[in-house]
Amino acid sequence: MLSSILKRGALVAVAVAGLSTAAFAQLELKIMAPASPGGGWDGTARSMQQALTASGIAKSVQVTNVTGAGGTIGLAQLIGAKGDGSQLMVNGFVMVGAILLNKSPVNLSQTTPIARLTAEALVIVVPTDSPIKTAKDLAERVKADPAKVTWAGGSAGGADHILAALFAEAAGGDPKKINYIPFSGGGEALAAMLGGRVTAGISGYGEFEGQIKAGKLRVIGVSSSARLANAPDAPTLKEGGVNLELMNWRSVVAPPGLSADQTKVLSEAIGKLVKSKEWAEILKARGWDDAYLGGADFEAFLKAEQVRVAKVMADVGLVK
Repeated sequence: MLSSILKRGALVAVAVAGLSTAAFAQLELKIMAPASPGGGWDGTARSMQQALTASGIAKSVQVTNVTGAGGTIGLAQLIGAKGDGSQLMVNGFVMVGAILLNKSPVNLSQTTPIARLTAEALVIVVPTDSPIKTAKDLAERVKADPAKVTWAGGSAGGADHILAALFAEAAGGDPKKINYIPFSGGGEALAAMLGGRVTAGISGYGEFEGQIKAGKLRVIGVSSSARLANAPDAPTLKEGGVNLELMNWRSVVAPPGLSADQTKVLSEAIGKLVKSKEWAEILKARGWDDAYLGGADFEAFLKAEQVRVAKVMADVGLVK
């Protein structure tokens, strides 16, 4: 009798598990990268696409790019997709600043928070033929005349922009006078550096890795507390005499107006993603840190980060 009950219970458990697996197998997702191809958000979206499909978590994943205004044009489009439980958007530190800088009529509090995914140190690079060899060399130039040092990076108000301003401040220069040139995609910033049109560039290591290894760009400093595992020869900014650390995080949010069930499906899919071997391989290859934070914890983090970034941007003169 007992064995029969246990057997029936096991069959029910298998059936439920099968239904759950089947539900994910039929999951069709859309991920928006609110920037041009070639940048960090685009790379994150396409990495998610690769891991979600390869692991069988989703049947299909479509990635689209919506450019402009530090991702706030994409954000407005996402908010307009109210109730769409198949839509996700990559965002992060950059968008928090861009919303403030662009005086955006929409903000992240209007979205459905899903999860923080990664954290990434930024690198400051120069062309290999540049006379600037170290972070100290660059700091001396910035201190002497911040406006004469041109920086290439991502969207205005983003992590790259804030790092440039904080670098100037740490070097003893006026952060309000920095000459920062924003690019919507990493490919455009790279072209500006290789073409000698800017003094230095800022981005995640993964976006510059190919050109660094090819000997076309030189890392003068990493914004993390320790050297990167995949770039052990690259010194930290602190090692170069510039007392500065900053990590760029990325996350995913969904449109407003989702039901509890819709939110649960998306949250569980991302929860499975971050535990997959496919995602672990991508993190290792790209040099991203696993910074997964979901549910109410991510929602609280997102609220706190908006306050923190606003203060930093006001302190360095990016917003009033």
